[in-house]
Amino acid sequence: MTEDDLPALVGPVEVVGAGLIGTSIALVCSRLGMEVVLRDTSAENVRTAHGLGAGRAVASTDRPQLVVVAVPPAAVADAVVDALGRTDAVVTDVGSVKAAPLAAVSARVGPTELVRYVGSHPMAGSERSGPLAASAALFDGRPWAITPHPSSSPDAVGLVEALVLECGAAPLRMDPAEHDRAVARTSHLPHLAAVLVAGRLAAAPAEHLALSGQGVRDVTRVAASDPALWQQILGANSEAVLDLLGEVRSDLDALMAAVAAGAGTGLVEILTRGNAGTAAIPGKHGGPARPTRSVFVAVPDHPGELARLFGDAGEIGVNIEDVRIDHDPARPVGLTELVVERGSAERLLAALESRGWTTHR
Repeated sequence: MTEDDLPALVGPVEVVGAGLIGTSIALVCSRLGMEVVLRDTSAENVRTAHGLGAGRAVASTDRPQLVVVAVPPAAVADAVVDALGRTDAVVTDVGSVKAAPLAAVSARVGPTELVRYVGSHPMAGSERSGPLAASAALFDGRPWAITPHPSSSPDAVGLVEALVLECGAAPLRMDPAEHDRAVARTSHLPHLAAVLVAGRLAAAPAEHLALSGQGVRDVTRVAASDPALWQQILGANSEAVLDLLGEVRSDLDALMAAVAAGAGTGLVEILTRGNAGTAAIPGKHGGPARPTRSVFVAVPDHPGELARLFGDAGEIGVNIEDVRIDHDPARPVGLTELVVERGSAERLLAALESRGWTTHR
Protein backbone atom coordinates (compact mmCIF):
# COMPACT_ATOMS: atom_id res chain seq x y z
CA MET A 1 0.00 0.00 0.00
CA THR A 2 1.53 3.30 -1.11
CA GLU A 3 1.07 6.58 0.73
CA ASP A 4 -1.51 7.63 -1.86
CA ASP A 5 -3.51 4.46 -1.16
CA LEU A 6 -3.74 4.96 2.60
CA PRO A 7 -7.18 5.55 4.15
CA ALA A 8 -7.92 9.19 4.89
CA LEU A 9 -7.52 10.11 8.55
CA VAL A 10 -10.23 12.71 9.08
CA GLY A 11 -11.24 12.05 12.68
CA PRO A 12 -12.65 12.19 15.16
CA VAL A 13 -9.58 10.85 16.97
CA GLU A 14 -9.95 9.69 20.56
CA VAL A 15 -6.81 9.74 22.69
CA VAL A 16 -6.87 7.59 25.81
CA GLY A 17 -4.21 8.88 28.17
CA ALA A 18 -3.40 12.60 28.15
CA GLY A 19 0.25 12.31 29.11
CA LEU A 20 3.35 13.26 27.14
CA ILE A 21 2.79 10.98 24.12
CA GLY A 22 -1.00 11.09 24.05
CA THR A 23 -1.18 14.86 24.33
CA SER A 24 1.53 15.29 21.69
CA ILE A 25 -0.49 13.15 19.24
CA ALA A 26 -3.63 15.08 20.14
CA LEU A 27 -1.87 18.39 19.47
CA VAL A 28 -0.83 17.22 16.01
CA CYS A 29 -4.33 16.07 15.10
CA SER A 30 -5.96 19.20 16.49
CA ARG A 31 -3.63 21.47 14.53
CA LEU A 32 -4.51 19.54 11.38
CA GLY A 33 -8.15 20.45 11.94
CA MET A 34 -9.39 17.10 13.22
CA GLU A 35 -11.79 16.78 16.09
CA VAL A 36 -9.92 15.27 19.04
CA VAL A 37 -11.49 13.91 22.22
CA LEU A 38 -9.53 13.07 25.35
CA ARG A 39 -10.06 10.34 27.94
CA ASP A 40 -7.94 9.97 31.07
CA THR A 41 -8.37 8.72 34.63
CA SER A 42 -6.94 12.10 35.67
CA ALA A 43 -9.41 14.94 35.08
CA GLU A 44 -6.52 17.35 35.66
CA ASN A 45 -4.56 15.86 32.75
CA VAL A 46 -7.59 16.32 30.47
CA ARG A 47 -8.04 19.94 31.61
CA THR A 48 -4.36 20.67 31.05
CA ALA A 49 -4.31 19.06 27.62
CA HIS A 50 -7.50 20.91 26.67
CA GLY A 51 -5.91 24.18 27.78
CA LEU A 52 -2.98 23.46 25.47
CA GLY A 53 -5.34 23.08 22.52
CA ALA A 54 -5.11 19.29 22.33
CA GLY A 55 -8.85 18.58 22.27
CA ARG A 56 -11.85 18.30 24.56
CA ALA A 57 -13.10 15.79 27.09
CA VAL A 58 -14.78 12.74 25.58
CA ALA A 59 -18.59 12.50 25.50
CA SER A 60 -20.76 9.39 25.35
CA THR A 61 -22.05 10.40 21.91
CA ASP A 62 -18.59 10.58 20.28
CA ARG A 63 -17.96 8.15 17.42
CA PRO A 64 -14.20 8.15 16.73
CA GLN A 65 -12.60 6.92 13.54
CA LEU A 66 -9.39 6.09 15.43
CA VAL A 67 -8.63 5.46 19.09
CA VAL A 68 -5.04 5.97 20.26
CA VAL A 69 -4.29 4.27 23.59
CA ALA A 70 -1.41 6.08 25.33
CA VAL A 71 -1.50 4.71 28.87
CA PRO A 72 1.16 3.07 31.08
CA PRO A 73 2.22 -0.43 29.95
CA ALA A 74 0.32 -2.30 32.67
CA ALA A 75 -2.96 -0.67 31.56
CA VAL A 76 -2.58 -1.05 27.77
CA ALA A 77 -4.43 -4.34 27.29
CA ASP A 78 -7.43 -3.26 29.40
CA ALA A 79 -7.67 0.07 27.57
CA VAL A 80 -7.45 -1.57 24.13
CA VAL A 81 -10.12 -4.16 25.02
CA ASP A 82 -12.36 -1.38 26.34
CA ALA A 83 -11.93 0.72 23.19
CA LEU A 84 -12.63 -2.23 20.88
CA GLY A 85 -15.76 -3.05 22.85
CA ARG A 86 -17.35 0.40 23.05
CA THR A 87 -16.47 1.77 19.58
CA ASP A 88 -16.32 0.64 15.96
CA ALA A 89 -13.03 2.49 15.53
CA VAL A 90 -9.59 1.28 14.57
CA VAL A 91 -7.56 1.04 17.78
CA THR A 92 -3.82 1.43 18.18
CA ASP A 93 -1.68 1.67 21.29
CA VAL A 94 1.64 3.45 21.54
CA GLY A 95 3.17 1.35 24.31
CA SER A 96 6.83 0.43 24.22
CA VAL A 97 6.20 -3.34 24.33
CA LYS A 98 3.98 -5.05 21.74
CA ALA A 99 3.87 -8.86 22.08
CA ALA A 100 2.47 -9.10 25.63
CA PRO A 101 -0.44 -6.64 25.08
CA LEU A 102 -1.32 -8.37 21.80
CA ALA A 103 -1.49 -11.76 23.53
CA ALA A 104 -3.67 -10.33 26.31
CA VAL A 105 -6.03 -8.58 23.89
CA SER A 106 -6.28 -11.63 21.60
CA ALA A 107 -7.40 -13.76 24.54
CA ARG A 108 -10.21 -11.37 25.46
CA VAL A 109 -11.83 -10.16 22.23
CA GLY A 110 -13.45 -11.89 19.27
CA PRO A 111 -12.07 -12.04 15.74
CA THR A 112 -14.36 -9.26 14.48
CA GLU A 113 -12.90 -6.87 17.05
CA LEU A 114 -9.32 -8.05 16.74
CA VAL A 115 -9.11 -7.04 13.06
CA ARG A 116 -9.43 -3.40 14.16
CA TYR A 117 -6.41 -3.53 16.50
CA VAL A 118 -2.92 -2.56 15.31
CA GLY A 119 -0.10 -1.93 17.77
CA SER A 120 2.41 0.85 17.22
CA HIS A 121 5.27 2.55 19.02
CA PRO A 122 6.80 5.99 18.36
CA MET A 123 10.48 6.11 19.23
CA ALA A 124 10.17 9.52 20.81
CA GLY A 125 9.84 10.73 24.35
CA SER A 126 11.54 12.54 27.17
CA GLU A 127 12.66 12.01 30.73
CA ARG A 128 9.86 14.49 31.48
CA SER A 129 6.26 13.31 31.63
CA GLY A 130 2.73 14.67 31.62
CA PRO A 131 0.79 16.89 29.23
CA LEU A 132 2.84 20.00 29.97
CA ALA A 133 5.85 18.26 28.41
CA ALA A 134 3.92 17.55 25.19
CA SER A 135 4.82 19.00 21.80
CA ALA A 136 3.32 18.71 18.33
CA ALA A 137 6.91 18.45 17.04
CA LEU A 138 7.81 15.50 19.29
CA PHE A 139 7.65 12.94 16.47
CA ASP A 140 9.24 14.95 13.65
CA GLY A 141 11.63 12.68 11.76
CA ARG A 142 11.43 9.96 14.41
CA PRO A 143 10.95 6.27 13.61
CA TRP A 144 7.52 4.92 14.56
CA ALA A 145 7.06 1.14 14.55
CA ILE A 146 3.75 -0.28 13.29
CA THR A 147 3.26 -3.86 14.50
CA PRO A 148 0.26 -5.50 12.83
CA HIS A 149 -0.69 -9.08 13.69
CA PRO A 150 -1.94 -11.66 11.15
CA SER A 151 -5.59 -10.71 11.74
CA SER A 152 -5.14 -6.94 11.39
CA SER A 153 -7.15 -5.62 8.47
CA PRO A 154 -5.20 -3.76 5.75
CA ASP A 155 -7.42 -0.70 6.23
CA ALA A 156 -6.69 -0.64 9.96
CA VAL A 157 -2.95 -0.87 9.33
CA GLY A 158 -3.22 1.85 6.70
CA LEU A 159 -5.09 4.19 9.04
CA VAL A 160 -2.42 3.82 11.71
CA GLU A 161 0.25 4.50 9.10
CA ALA A 162 -1.68 7.62 8.05
CA LEU A 163 -1.54 8.82 11.67
CA VAL A 164 2.21 8.21 11.80
CA LEU A 165 2.78 10.22 8.64
CA GLU A 166 0.53 13.06 9.83
CA CYS A 167 2.66 13.22 12.98
CA GLY A 168 5.77 13.73 10.84
CA ALA A 169 7.31 10.39 11.81
CA ALA A 170 8.82 7.62 9.67
CA PRO A 171 6.69 4.44 9.74
CA LEU A 172 8.45 1.09 10.05
CA ARG A 173 6.40 -2.11 9.96
CA MET A 174 7.64 -4.89 12.23
CA ASP A 175 6.49 -8.16 13.74
CA PRO A 176 5.49 -7.54 17.40
CA ALA A 177 8.01 -10.00 18.85
CA GLU A 178 10.80 -8.66 16.63
CA HIS A 179 9.90 -5.14 17.75
CA ASP A 180 10.32 -6.17 21.37
CA ARG A 181 13.77 -7.63 20.69
CA ALA A 182 14.74 -4.45 18.84
CA VAL A 183 13.69 -2.05 21.60
CA ALA A 184 15.35 -4.24 24.21
CA ARG A 185 18.62 -3.65 22.33
CA THR A 186 18.21 0.02 21.38
CA SER A 187 16.17 1.43 24.28
CA HIS A 188 15.74 -0.81 27.31
CA LEU A 189 19.35 -1.99 27.65
CA PRO A 190 20.79 1.54 27.16
CA HIS A 191 18.40 2.79 29.83
CA LEU A 192 19.61 0.16 32.30
CA ALA A 193 23.24 0.95 31.48
CA ALA A 194 22.53 4.62 32.24
CA VAL A 195 20.85 3.66 35.50
CA LEU A 196 23.86 1.63 36.63
CA VAL A 197 26.31 4.41 35.83
CA ALA A 198 24.10 7.05 37.47
CA GLY A 199 23.71 4.85 40.54
CA ARG A 200 27.48 5.05 41.11
CA LEU A 201 27.10 8.84 41.48
CA ALA A 202 24.39 8.90 44.14
CA ALA A 203 26.74 8.54 47.12
CA ALA A 204 29.86 9.98 45.49
CA PRO A 205 31.86 12.62 47.40
CA ALA A 206 31.12 16.21 46.41
CA GLU A 207 34.68 16.74 45.21
CA HIS A 208 34.25 13.84 42.77
CA LEU A 209 30.99 15.20 41.41
CA ALA A 210 32.61 18.62 40.93
CA LEU A 211 34.58 17.05 38.08
CA SER A 212 31.43 16.01 36.19
CA GLY A 213 31.57 16.92 32.53
CA GLN A 214 29.27 16.59 29.57
CA GLY A 215 30.23 12.96 29.08
CA VAL A 216 28.67 11.78 32.31
CA ARG A 217 25.59 13.94 31.65
CA ASP A 218 25.17 12.37 28.21
CA VAL A 219 25.50 8.83 29.57
CA THR A 220 23.15 9.29 32.53
CA ARG A 221 20.44 11.65 31.17
CA VAL A 222 17.78 8.99 30.58
CA ALA A 223 18.29 7.56 34.07
CA ALA A 224 16.16 10.45 35.34
CA SER A 225 13.01 8.83 33.85
CA ASP A 226 10.08 7.59 35.96
CA PRO A 227 11.09 4.38 37.83
CA ALA A 228 7.49 3.15 38.12
CA LEU A 229 6.99 3.43 34.36
CA TRP A 230 10.24 1.62 33.64
CA GLN A 231 9.38 -1.14 36.07
CA GLN A 232 6.32 -1.85 33.92
CA ILE A 233 8.25 -1.63 30.64
CA LEU A 234 10.98 -4.00 31.77
CA GLY A 235 8.52 -6.41 33.32
CA ALA A 236 6.59 -6.63 30.05
CA ASN A 237 9.75 -7.26 28.01
CA SER A 238 11.78 -9.22 30.53
CA GLU A 239 12.73 -12.15 28.28
CA ALA A 240 14.36 -10.03 25.59
CA VAL A 241 16.04 -7.77 28.15
CA LEU A 242 17.42 -10.70 30.15
CA ASP A 243 18.98 -12.21 27.02
CA LEU A 244 20.87 -8.99 26.37
CA LEU A 245 21.86 -8.52 30.01
CA GLY A 246 23.43 -11.98 29.87
CA GLU A 247 25.49 -10.90 26.88
CA VAL A 248 26.53 -7.71 28.66
CA ARG A 249 27.53 -9.71 31.76
CA SER A 250 29.88 -11.80 29.59
CA ASP A 251 31.25 -8.62 28.00
CA LEU A 252 31.77 -7.08 31.44
CA ASP A 253 33.73 -10.12 32.62
CA ALA A 254 35.93 -9.83 29.52
CA LEU A 255 36.35 -6.09 30.08
CA MET A 256 37.41 -6.57 33.70
CA ALA A 257 39.96 -9.16 32.65
CA ALA A 258 41.29 -6.86 29.90
CA VAL A 259 41.63 -3.90 32.29
CA ALA A 260 43.40 -6.09 34.85
CA ALA A 261 45.82 -7.29 32.17
CA GLY A 262 46.83 -3.72 31.36
CA ALA A 263 48.55 -3.18 28.04
CA GLY A 264 47.43 -5.65 25.41
CA THR A 265 45.11 -6.22 22.50
CA GLY A 266 42.10 -7.35 24.53
CA LEU A 267 41.14 -3.91 25.79
CA VAL A 268 41.71 -2.31 22.39
CA GLU A 269 39.44 -4.90 20.78
CA ILE A 270 36.63 -4.16 23.25
CA LEU A 271 36.98 -0.40 22.78
CA THR A 272 37.04 -0.84 19.02
CA ARG A 273 33.75 -2.78 19.14
CA GLY A 274 32.30 0.28 20.86
CA ASN A 275 33.46 2.43 17.96
CA ALA A 276 31.82 0.01 15.52
CA GLY A 277 28.54 0.03 17.43
CA THR A 278 28.44 3.82 17.52
CA ALA A 279 29.11 3.97 13.78
CA ALA A 280 26.27 1.49 13.14
CA ILE A 281 23.61 3.83 14.56
CA PRO A 282 21.66 5.31 11.62
CA GLY A 283 22.14 8.97 10.84
CA LYS A 284 19.49 11.57 10.10
CA HIS A 285 16.31 10.35 8.38
CA GLY A 286 17.44 6.75 8.85
CA GLY A 287 20.30 7.04 6.39
CA PRO A 288 23.90 6.00 6.98
CA ALA A 289 25.79 7.95 9.60
CA ARG A 290 27.99 10.62 8.05
CA PRO A 291 31.42 11.51 9.44
CA THR A 292 31.13 14.45 11.83
CA ARG A 293 33.41 16.61 13.88
CA SER A 294 32.79 18.70 16.97
CA VAL A 295 33.52 22.41 17.04
CA PHE A 296 33.70 23.91 20.54
CA VAL A 297 32.73 27.53 21.12
CA ALA A 298 32.81 29.52 24.36
CA VAL A 299 29.44 31.25 24.76
CA PRO A 300 28.87 33.90 27.44
CA ASP A 301 25.95 33.03 29.71
CA HIS A 302 23.86 36.03 28.67
CA PRO A 303 20.45 36.22 26.98
CA GLY A 304 20.67 36.05 23.19
CA GLU A 305 24.24 34.75 22.90
CA LEU A 306 23.28 31.23 21.89
CA ALA A 307 20.84 32.57 19.30
CA ARG A 308 23.62 34.81 17.94
CA LEU A 309 25.92 31.78 17.61
CA PHE A 310 23.28 29.81 15.70
CA GLY A 311 22.58 32.84 13.54
CA ASP A 312 26.25 33.20 12.67
CA ALA A 313 26.53 29.50 11.83
CA GLY A 314 23.51 29.87 9.55
CA GLU A 315 25.02 32.89 7.77
CA ILE A 316 28.26 30.97 7.33
CA GLY A 317 26.22 28.25 5.64
CA VAL A 318 27.11 25.30 7.86
CA ASN A 319 24.36 22.94 8.99
CA ILE A 320 24.48 21.98 12.68
CA GLU A 321 23.83 18.24 13.08
CA ASP A 322 23.71 18.28 16.88
CA VAL A 323 24.47 20.59 19.78
CA ARG A 324 25.49 20.11 23.41
CA ILE A 325 26.17 22.69 26.10
CA ASP A 326 28.53 22.19 29.04
CA HIS A 327 28.34 25.00 31.59
CA ASP A 328 31.58 26.05 33.29
CA PRO A 329 30.88 26.02 37.07
CA ALA A 330 33.67 28.50 37.71
CA ARG A 331 32.81 31.12 35.06
CA PRO A 332 29.67 32.64 33.49
CA VAL A 333 30.46 30.84 30.23
CA GLY A 334 29.11 27.75 28.52
CA LEU A 335 31.19 25.58 26.24
CA THR A 336 28.92 24.82 23.30
CA GLU A 337 29.72 21.80 21.16
CA LEU A 338 28.48 22.13 17.58
CA VAL A 339 28.49 18.83 15.71
CA VAL A 340 28.89 19.41 11.96
CA GLU A 341 29.91 17.42 8.89
CA ARG A 342 33.63 16.79 9.06
CA GLY A 343 34.37 18.66 5.84
CA SER A 344 32.69 21.83 7.15
CA ALA A 345 34.47 22.03 10.50
CA GLU A 346 37.56 24.04 9.54
CA ARG A 347 35.51 26.54 7.54
CA LEU A 348 33.16 27.02 10.48
CA LEU A 349 36.03 27.45 12.95
CA ALA A 350 37.77 30.08 10.83
CA ALA A 351 34.56 32.00 10.15
CA LEU A 352 33.46 32.01 13.80
CA GLU A 353 36.89 33.21 14.95
CA SER A 354 36.74 36.03 12.40
CA ARG A 355 33.45 37.10 14.02
CA GLY A 356 35.01 37.28 17.48
CA TRP A 357 34.01 33.89 18.90
CA THR A 358 36.49 32.00 21.07
CA THR A 359 36.81 28.47 19.72
CA HIS A 360 38.61 25.33 20.86
CA ARG A 361 39.97 22.78 18.44
